[in-house]
Amino acid sequence: MLYKVLQKSRYWDPGLSSPCPLKYILRNFSLWSMKKDPDLESALSRNRRWIANNQIKNIILRCPDQAAPVKFLQKKFKTLDLQGKALNWLKKYPCCFEVYLDNDEHYFRLTKRMMALVEEEEVVKDMQEPAIVKRLTKLLMMASNQRLNVVKLSELRRNFGLPDDFLIRIIPKHSDIFRIVNYTGKKNSMEIELISWKPELAISSIESSACKHGVEPAFSCSLPTTWVNSWEKFNEFNASPYVSPYVNPAGLVQGTREMEKRTVGLIHEILSLTLWKKASIIKLGHFTKEFGLPLKLNALLLKHPGIFYVSNKYQIYTVVLREGYNGSELIEKDPLVVVKEKFGELMQEGLHEYNKRHHLMNLEKKRMKGMLLGRSEKNKRKDFETDDSNGQGNNLGGLLEPEERKRFYQSLFDDDPT
Repeated sequence: MLYKVLQKSRYWDPGLSSPCPLKYILRNFSLWSMKKDPDLESALSRNRRWIANNQIKNIILRCPDQAAPVKFLQKKFKTLDLQGKALNWLKKYPCCFEVYLDNDEHYFRLTKRMMALVEEEEVVKDMQEPAIVKRLTKLLMMASNQRLNVVKLSELRRNFGLPDDFLIRIIPKHSDIFRIVNYTGKKNSMEIELISWKPELAISSIESSACKHGVEPAFSCSLPTTWVNSWEKFNEFNASPYVSPYVNPAGLVQGTREMEKRTVGLIHEILSLTLWKKASIIKLGHFTKEFGLPLKLNALLLKHPGIFYVSNKYQIYTVVLREGYNGSELIEKDPLVVVKEKFGELMQEGLHEYNKRHHLMNLEKKRMKGMLLGRSEKNKRKDFETDDSNGQGNNLGGLLEPEERKRFYQSLFDDDPT
């Protein structure tokens, strides 16, 4: 029975002759629900459309002449996790994408306003290169052996603001900090390695904030006061000393409070380095070995609801750093985020125009339909009146007319002249 259930689930790999390992299944199916936070759910909802359109933008930029057939995008729709017709989607965002006909085929490209934002984003990326280098350095400092797999890191590159071409744009320019290595010789084993440790960067966001306020480093909790049990558990956890994620964990014992504190602190620091203070749980789980994360990462995250918020929005498990948001708004916005928000505003402007236009079209359709119905009813009444006055059908000829009625009665009651 379990075997059949797995075959229908998204955890079944058709390339395997047997189901996935049981520990993998349990790890994925044990993602319990967390009480929904409307504000954070709203923030994730806004990001969803932006992510899809940003991917479409990148597809166009990689095409010759930065234009592509709509049917080409349609083929990629499933990989973008989108449904429906690509043409309909593009028309929803007229401020971002321009659709045009060429030889009876629909093509699309970026609008002039979108191209201006693309250029602005490139300028910001160049200006933010020192911050990007710092971010990557801190990630490598937290990793075991100060190395991270290139393929895995590429999956999260946009979370950390790394450009798509960071391997050739960033790494060679900073050969005194990074280098590319492949100690196994396997195809997907290429890694980025930190050459020199930077002690000035071995300070977490929690330690930095504590230093500014002159207090001891500790986690913060933003849960409602009504969550009494959660607050009690948080205070108990927070009572023991904070353990920096930059501390070598070799001396810590698995299963102890100290080790848990370091792991929670490490996830907190990783999320604080992301642009939107959030990340996919599955993608984070790919770094289990590199960061020493537990196999049941979801269980650890859900154990600390005051620090992390876990959402299954769009059937994608995401962990959000609660303290990074005030309601649904990101508190600290990286310059890259500011540019990307302009993209989001342009996207919303186009969507608003699209919705307004369709609303007016629907009103016009209803008005026309109402006019037709009105004419139809009027014609029915007119036909009835005409039938009634003319005495057609089952009426007695034209007997309702006075003259005809007079002649009828005369012929009926007068004596026959013969």
